[in-house]
Amino acid sequence: MDFETYKRYGLDTPPPREVNGRSSDEIAKSAVVPEDGQYNPCAEAYPGSQTPVGEFTRIPDWVESKVYPKTTRTISIYQSVGVADSTDPATFIYFNDGDFYLWREGAVRATRVFDSMSENGELPPLIAVFVTAGTSESEPAQRSIEYDTVSDRHVTFIDSEIVPLVESITGKTLASDPSRRLICGISSGGICALNAAWHSPTSFGRVLSHCGSFVNLRGGHNYPSMIRRTPRKPMRVFLQSGSRDANIVPGSWPIANQDVAAALDYAGYDYRFEFGEGGHSLRHGGAIFAESLRWLFRD
Repeated sequence: MDFETYKRYGLDTPPPREVNGRSSDEIAKSAVVPEDGQYNPCAEAYPGSQTPVGEFTRIPDWVESKVYPKTTRTISIYQSVGVADSTDPATFIYFNDGDFYLWREGAVRATRVFDSMSENGELPPLIAVFVTAGTSESEPAQRSIEYDTVSDRHVTFIDSEIVPLVESITGKTLASDPSRRLICGISSGGICALNAAWHSPTSFGRVLSHCGSFVNLRGGHNYPSMIRRTPRKPMRVFLQSGSRDANIVPGSWPIANQDVAAALDYAGYDYRFEFGEGGHSLRHGGAIFAESLRWLFRD
């Protein structure tokens, strides 16, 4: 989806920038969908003033991709406090549309949640990577190509380009155990999360999908049948959608997510589906973000 479509469906805006002369703060106030007003960031998104804060690195305008040549994106890297003192490989969490999860005044406020949960001993030392979809002067649909396409191309991009970059910058090794590797996203980023684990279960064994676009965009509507017909893969999946999720020409997001959940149940997956009252928004996902992490990383 482009930025105007994000506004239409009520997604929280990324860190401040200007669009058509309006600041993102102004857009954010007009972008909140009324039916999602009952959802607020989880309690862990409000750490105490004495809570230790993880280390943060931001790489704007990264253009080095060979998997997606001639694209530009921003990469942000968070290291929880425990990483510096640990000799073990770090648990790895990857975010599609990273700035929406990263924004410290948004619906999720992921790094604040990580700070709180790390202080409470609820998460192991971790490195989280927030990556925006690529932009391309020649391809306006670049985000959809990267996220909605049902293939192994995006997980190849993560494994061959992002992981080595993160390990080089941090000087830390990321865990190779897929049960300690989570990929997360919303909408097209949500189907991309499942798609990465589906095509490479050794890369990601944990999936968190918010309002996933399992509809007729670039083949995602086939996932319910694929899940039912394919031997079960070693992945744990958390899905979230709502009764007022998007319902447009490519399909109904509420129905599509229910179909994927039913297929996961039929195939015997370790999955959880939270179906709320909200729209195509991160607000419900943000409200249950800490609980999602606890469930996904439980023993």
